[in-house]
Amino acid sequence: MDFKFALAFGLPIGLGMAALGVGIGLGNAVSSAMNALGRQPDAMTKILITMLTGCALIEAVVIYVMVFCYGLVGKI
Repeated sequence: MDFKFALAFGLPIGLGMAALGVGIGLGNAVSSAMNALGRQPDAMTKILITMLTGCALIEAVVIYVMVFCYGLVGKI
């Protein structure tokens, strides 16, 4: 097995695992934010800003993985 086969096989699997992890993380973040809003509706703006900042940082993981994968695809 040469490295091209390993890259062609491993990159989509790695990207899928990263997307799965991000999906789980986003689900947990939004769930916690909804629980917090249910308990303290007056703090909606603080909770929303914190949740959106966290979601943006979590989404950045998949973007970094995609850029890395597309950079390595050029080597195949």
